[in-house]
Amino acid sequence: MTATTTAPAPAATTPAPARRGSDRATIYLLLLPSLLPIVLLSVFPLVRGIYLGFTDARAGRNVEVAFNGLANYRELLTDDLFWGAFRIGLLWAFGVTALQFLLGLGLALLLNQPLRFRGLARVLSLVPWAMPPVVVGILWRLVYHPDAGLLNELLYQVGADGLRTNWLGDFSTALPAVIIVGVWAGMPQTTVVLLAGLQGVPKELHEAAAVDGATAWQRFRRVTLPALMPVIVAITSLDFIWNFNSFGLVYVLTAGGPGGKTMLPMLFAYEEAFRYGNYGYAAALGNVMVVIIVALLAVYLRRRLREVN
Repeated sequence: MTATTTAPAPAATTPAPARRGSDRATIYLLLLPSLLPIVLLSVFPLVRGIYLGFTDARAGRNVEVAFNGLANYRELLTDDLFWGAFRIGLLWAFGVTALQFLLGLGLALLLNQPLRFRGLARVLSLVPWAMPPVVVGILWRLVYHPDAGLLNELLYQVGADGLRTNWLGDFSTALPAVIIVGVWAGMPQTTVVLLAGLQGVPKELHEAAAVDGATAWQRFRRVTLPALMPVIVAITSLDFIWNFNSFGLVYVLTAGGPGGKTMLPMLFAYEEAFRYGNYGYAAALGNVMVVIIVALLAVYLRRRLREVN
């Protein structure tokens, strides 16, 4: 009998430990090209602005800058011009956001129907959104022009000559006229988001409700609106934040006039910084706006997290 010898099994090789430190350094190195512009163009100006808000910085060369603590913020509390701009900013933000939602929802419902040339209509509805705010402002200044404007010319042609006015120069019409422009410029964004939400509503729910005898209004109120509510909360919250932080469009239209009737908070801060040279005070205004916007974002994100969980 021949004895057979079994060769010993090779020892299991232990994998080399991962070089976590090296991998992490590589990740940071790859992220550096995208992080550097963010730090230079967003983080650094924000930190610099927060610092200036606690100083008496003013325009000029070789001007001494001293730390003055909360002096700028105490001045804000008694500044009637700031509170007036804040009130106008709230009126602007609420008015534009509400009209954007109502008109955007109506347009989204229309574009969701199987109409002819629906694709073309959807593309054309995005035109105001694709235009820069400066171009939109110049365009509507021509529409509102008191002498050669399209609106006053139309009123003249239909026999309503008595309604002609200087829409952007009259105290009673300036803010409503600017709000209309804000709605026109921002409504496409709201429409697109609501249209996407409508397309996510299951058709089976509408068909079942129709079989049960529900009218079109009942189907909208009982089926479409509840399913669309998360999208509505999201887009109206973001619209309000964007509108409250507006600057370019209103600056081109009225620059805050007439008599401060369209002076939004960001316009007020701009005037303080670049017209009057009060950099420290303007930075304090910007800091207050940042706090307000962060608070609004916190409320929005908290609600969104509740919906997800």
